[in-house]
Amino acid sequence: MNYAIIAAGEGSRLAKEGFKLPKPMVSLYDEMLIDRLIRIFMHNHAEKIMIIINEESTSLEKHLAELSLTMPIEVVKKSTPSSLHSVYELLNANPDLESVCLTTTDTVFKEEEFEAYIAEFEGNPNLEGQMAVTSFIDDESPLFVTVSEDQTITAFTDENSTHTPFVSGGIYCLRKKAIQNVNLAVEHGVSRMRNFQRQLVENGIKLRAYPFSKIVDVDHVSDIRTAELFLRPEHAA
Repeated sequence: MNYAIIAAGEGSRLAKEGFKLPKPMVSLYDEMLIDRLIRIFMHNHAEKIMIIINEESTSLEKHLAELSLTMPIEVVKKSTPSSLHSVYELLNANPDLESVCLTTTDTVFKEEEFEAYIAEFEGNPNLEGQMAVTSFIDDESPLFVTVSEDQTITAFTDENSTHTPFVSGGIYCLRKKAIQNVNLAVEHGVSRMRNFQRQLVENGIKLRAYPFSKIVDVDHVSDIRTAELFLRPEHAA
């Protein structure tokens, strides 16, 4: 399985609240967010882990260079205007990918749920994409996900106009046909992941929702404690 991490954001909200390192270097139980993702991906049979960082993340670049000595990590260093552009840069650096699981660096989830999510995707080769969803809303601007009875995604909306229980969890598994749509989206001026996801539905890409119990995003200093409380059972003595 190939994995990709979007770690090119500036973490401006954290910086304003006093956190001086790049957001991927936020620690939960003494483990950096970026290290936690890499560890989980390695546990789930990672052949390659692609990571994009911005041009100002010198300390993060050094840290990843050390990790890449013993793990299949490839780093793209480029500041981008949006997360979708970060995905575009990562995938263009690896044009032969048949499938990929990608997420942002600040996405915190239960390890066992992620393992089941990957197993489900790998076990369904006819799926063109599988998106993590959750009924736990922890986002300042959630993206609502409408699904049919068989969990096929029929719409992504900024407002909950369909009264769906689900919002996007920010974890995306994509196969070749969906991956090809990244180039189409960027070339047509699409600049946000949510608009890319809408385009996938409009273009007839078969996407399935996979529910997680809870996914926490670390955008503020207060979110660090929230994420640690969420993960506490995994770290109980």
